[in-house]
Amino acid sequence: MKQDYQMDAIDRRIIAILQADAAIPHAQLAEQVGASTASCWRRIKALEAAGVLTRAVRLVDPAKVDRGVNVLCNIRMRSHAREPRSAFEAFVDACPEIVECFSMSGEWDYLLRVVVADVADYNQFLMHTLLAQPTVAGAASHFALSTTKYTTALPV
Repeated sequence: MKQDYQMDAIDRRIIAILQADAAIPHAQLAEQVGASTASCWRRIKALEAAGVLTRAVRLVDPAKVDRGVNVLCNIRMRSHAREPRSAFEAFVDACPEIVECFSMSGEWDYLLRVVVADVADYNQFLMHTLLAQPTVAGAASHFALSTTKYTTALPV
C-alpha cells in the first residue's frame, strides 16, 4: 500500500524535471532544484515509495516505427455487467495497437486511442480484431489529422 506523501516545492520541481528527462543525472537534477545530491536521491526514493513517481520510460516517435496514424475510437458495449467489462478490459490490455483506454460517462462506454500505420491497417484491426470481440456492440472512429499537442507531463 502506498503511503501519503506531503510534497513541497522542491519535490514538485523534481517531478517537473523528471517528467521532461527521466535520465537526468542526480547531480544535475540536484543542482537544478537547489538541493544536495543525497537529498535529491532520498526525495526521489520517497516519491517512488509513495507511488507519486512510477516507472521511467523512453518515448518513441510513432512515425519512425510506422505507427503515425492516431485513431480515437468510441466503443459501445453489449452489456454493462462486470464480466463483459472485465473481458473487454483484458482484451484492451492484450492489444498493442490500443495505447490508451478510458471508461467514459455519457453515450459511449469507452474511448480508445489506437495507433496504426495507415487507414488499411486500422480497417484490418477494426473489422477483424475490435469488432470481432463479443463484448463490443459498436464503434465510431475518428482519425486525427495532426497532433497539436502531445505530452505525458502532468502539471505539478
